[in-house]
Amino acid sequence: MIDFELGAVQERFADIVWANEPVSSGDLVKICENELGWKKPTTYTVLRKLSEKGLLKNENGVVTTLISKEEFYSERSNQIVEESFEGSLPAFIAAFISKKKLTSKEADEIQQMIDTFKKGKK
Repeated sequence: MIDFELGAVQERFADIVWANEPVSSGDLVKICENELGWKKPTTYTVLRKLSEKGLLKNENGVVTTLISKEEFYSERSNQIVEESFEGSLPAFIAAFISKKKLTSKEADEIQQMIDTFKKGKK
């Protein structure tokens, strides 16, 4: 079972792995040094923690993810809706758009998704 709750630092690290996988652990240390200013122990600590959460795997010095970025963020979004809005997608959307103005284009895209869903196409 994957733990979908990540801090900002862990999320940034996961994004680096998604963008570079499969990546050797040595190359990952170099990338994190360049992009995050981390030392080797920090990289390995975060790698271990995300491996324990079930998100990453470090096998024979090669780091890969166990779930795609899209799947991760989709599941995390579902978790937020379930936990914060009692599973109500309309309540989530209402809260979201109350603070962010939708453009006409965004509203049209959302309407198109709804229309496609109603027609039974996913």
